[in-house]
Amino acid sequence: MSLKDIEVGSFASLNWLWLVGLVAAVWLVSVAVDRRAVSRFVSDELRDRFLTTDNSRRRWLAFILLSACMVTLVLCLVDIRWGQVERPVPQKGIEVMFVLDVSRSMLAQDVNPNRLERAKQMIRDTIDEMAGDRVGLVIFAGEVKQSIPITNHYDDFKQRLDEVGPDDIVRGGSDLGDAITVAAEAYLTKTNQHKAMVLLTDGEDMESKPVEAAKKIHQEKGVVIFTIGLGDVSEGSRIPIKTAAGRPSYLQHDGQQVWSKLNGEILAKVASETHGAYIPAATKQVDMAGVYHGYIANIEQQEFETAKVNSFEARFEWFLVPAIGILLVQIFLARES
Repeated sequence: MSLKDIEVGSFASLNWLWLVGLVAAVWLVSVAVDRRAVSRFVSDELRDRFLTTDNSRRRWLAFILLSACMVTLVLCLVDIRWGQVERPVPQKGIEVMFVLDVSRSMLAQDVNPNRLERAKQMIRDTIDEMAGDRVGLVIFAGEVKQSIPITNHYDDFKQRLDEVGPDDIVRGGSDLGDAITVAAEAYLTKTNQHKAMVLLTDGEDMESKPVEAAKKIHQEKGVVIFTIGLGDVSEGSRIPIKTAAGRPSYLQHDGQQVWSKLNGEILAKVASETHGAYIPAATKQVDMAGVYHGYIANIEQQEFETAKVNSFEARFEWFLVPAIGILLVQIFLARES
């Protein structure tokens, strides 16, 4: 059996070993004090009676047994496991479709490092709070693309999320209404429950009627939309691009630099039409754990198919039983002495 076949449940419990050391120190001090007291108050003729080899051995044996008992109990608390077993685990949760704006305006740097990377981090933070929900990803700019189908494999989801960007969409712009409509078709659940959509964007839209689209999918499919707005709402920010020569520059229109601002009004209306919530992140950090538990997780959950997972078998009794046995022997020896 290699170290890969062993799992430790609580490394912190090893801290109790200091107690074993403390007991050992106290015992050694008590032995030294006893010997000194015998030497001071007992004559040389009687000293051998008090410090017989038999008594010394019994005391050392009692000490060793007590120490062994304590060490074994600590190992019991450490929760060492080995031997994997397959167990069925019921899956319960909701389906959450993340809809991510990857248009050029999401590269604006009024949010550090830019709006798109901040949105990705928000998605990762949300998934870190999940324990059974299914997640999917739709990306959009001037067109819409389902990037990740509904899944419960969070690590694979995050890996794919890291790779998405503006280059995944051919046509520029921001078609918010179509993104909502396409994302609503990507759920596995066909009932009008258990479905949430998290829309992360700066709110720019090419007159695609996102409010009407949101109202329709809520009525027909029961989808609740939570919108998260990113970007500066007052001054906005320029949109960085690279020229043909590879030099950094900023997007221009009719010879003027384009400034992108957060359009929170349209996002608030989208959320309101579906009884969701609008989170005006703007340029600030947002506690996505609070957003998930305060809003998204409140949607009624459903039972998914049972999954099978491999887990290590707890072996604490392998240490608990010997500890009890050692303690009983130590008690017996103490009564005999």
